[in-house]
Amino acid sequence: MTEPLLVVAPMESLTGMPFRRVHAHFFGSVDRYYLPFVTPTTLPRFTDRQMRELAPEVNAGIHAVPQLLTRRPADFIWAAKALADLGYDEVNLNLGCPAGTVVAKGKGSGFLREPAQLQRFLDAIFSADLPIAISVKTRIGWADEKEFDLLADVYNHYPMMKSLTIHPRLRTDFYKGDVREKVFEEYFASFKMPLGYNGDIITVADIRRVSERYRPLAHIMVGRALMADPALFRKAKGGKAATLKEIQNYYDALLESYRVAFGNLKNSLMRMKEYWFFQHNLFDGAEKAVKAIYKAKTLEDYTDAINRIYETCPLRSEALYGWKKPLADD
Repeated sequence: MTEPLLVVAPMESLTGMPFRRVHAHFFGSVDRYYLPFVTPTTLPRFTDRQMRELAPEVNAGIHAVPQLLTRRPADFIWAAKALADLGYDEVNLNLGCPAGTVVAKGKGSGFLREPAQLQRFLDAIFSADLPIAISVKTRIGWADEKEFDLLADVYNHYPMMKSLTIHPRLRTDFYKGDVREKVFEEYFASFKMPLGYNGDIITVADIRRVSERYRPLAHIMVGRALMADPALFRKAKGGKAATLKEIQNYYDALLESYRVAFGNLKNSLMRMKEYWFFQHNLFDGAEKAVKAIYKAKTLEDYTDAINRIYETCPLRSEALYGWKKPLADD
């Protein structure tokens, strides 16, 4: 049986153009990069800023899948057609983002509170005869697992969907606590379209467990753990773990890529600190040492801090789940 594809989750600020190009160069072995969401406007064209992520030359040599965030069928339809014109073969609908500014507008996981309206939206886009495949990424509901019963029924009206990626958390969970995998397991066999799994995949063993437990599975989507261990997919495909030299060269190149993209060292360092929030979990004993990276205000301070980790904290073969937060924090 065909093994599931290994795909990168769309993560705002982390999986943008600088990351994709640098990661693909150093670690490869990624079947799809799902792009951070683009919000189409009522004007039927992408902005210059959006085109910095969507222009074909930006994603040359990698299989990129744009993601749209909207609740207006007309905006989704023009944007999907424009993406097809740019050469993309798939567009993904974001029904998972839990951010307050997003859900306040009824978008992302906010749309899950309105199953009837969501079905009308899906009716419109799937009947539009678009020249591009449509996939969906969803959570299992807003505040109660029982909500997924109705949502699953809505999704099953569209077996022509390229895939449905399920992140088995509620919106109210945000990214805390354990995934509610029992919900995914309960509904897995009932779906008519190919399914993807997303959530709390940290190690190669996690990838293998999910791929063996749920068959057939279209893909396994990973976000935060790939930021912690950029060689995760390479290892899952039989390749080697990242070496310290690779990590060093990777982070040097990533910083330089952001300096070129931003034209600003301060902003580039702020972005690198976001990666190190996850990356330090691949190093033994780095929990305290990483704080110097967060405090760094100059390139010299940042360089000294990362070198301290490289020199004093041994590289692990697998990342720890150091970013997990209990639901009790709510």
